[in-house]
Amino acid sequence: MRSESPAEETPAEAVRTSRAGRNLPASIAVGVGLLALVVLSLALVKEVFIAVVAVALLIGLFELTRAFSTAGIRLPFVPVATGGVAMLLGSYWGGMETAAIAMALTVIGTMVWRLSEGADGFVRDVGAGIFSLSYLFLMGTFVLLMLQEDDGPWRIVAFIVATIASDIGGYIAGVLFGKHPMAPTISPKKSWEGFAGSLLFGIGSGIATVTYALDGDWWVGIILGVAGVVFATLGDLSESLIKRDLGIKDMGDLLPGHGGIMDRLDSLIAVAPIAWLILYTLVDVS
Repeated sequence: MRSESPAEETPAEAVRTSRAGRNLPASIAVGVGLLALVVLSLALVKEVFIAVVAVALLIGLFELTRAFSTAGIRLPFVPVATGGVAMLLGSYWGGMETAAIAMALTVIGTMVWRLSEGADGFVRDVGAGIFSLSYLFLMGTFVLLMLQEDDGPWRIVAFIVATIASDIGGYIAGVLFGKHPMAPTISPKKSWEGFAGSLLFGIGSGIATVTYALDGDWWVGIILGVAGVVFATLGDLSESLIKRDLGIKDMGDLLPGHGGIMDRLDSLIAVAPIAWLILYTLVDVS
């Protein structure tokens, strides 16, 4: 039986994936759908968007729990999920002080929950739970702190657009011009050319959203754009390290063309704190 040569396999493969390894049509469709869900929830009432954030982070926690289990780590899902949602609600209705109290109680609750399973792996499992609580829900509180403001929905738009623009710019420039790997041992497909594209798109989107949506100064948009690109890249690389450490390719398969929801949240949760700080200190509430 004659086997197909690499040249004969390439056309079929090209239909399924792009040069960056994504199923591009599926990736675009899912991305547009997620963006539409966010915009719709923001256009209704703020509580609907809070529910969207909570559900997204809970799915992310489930994916982390499943991923950690491949390495024998038993993440205490119930106390972390319960406390994480309490942190989100507390940050919106009670401020960061309430969220801090909820987090402290969740740390204690996570340790108590794990006591019944004995000493073997106690530090490992509790550590994974506290890490996930911080990695997901602590970062998420800054999203809801932005939402608190009278112009909160527009602040969320500015934060999300800056992050998405970084991803799109990096993808386009990386596919077209990428030659010099940024971190070959962590994420071989990331290039310095892609990073330059991220900066270009991120700064442009930052200026547009800050000046037109928030009535802020153009230079604040530059700061938001640059910070969004830097922290989005760091968030993406950090999640890549988590996956490499666990020996998995994606956190899940919920989103065709993307992987798991954590493969989309990694940049957003990293950008959220710095976006809140920049907008809180440099842009007056309109």
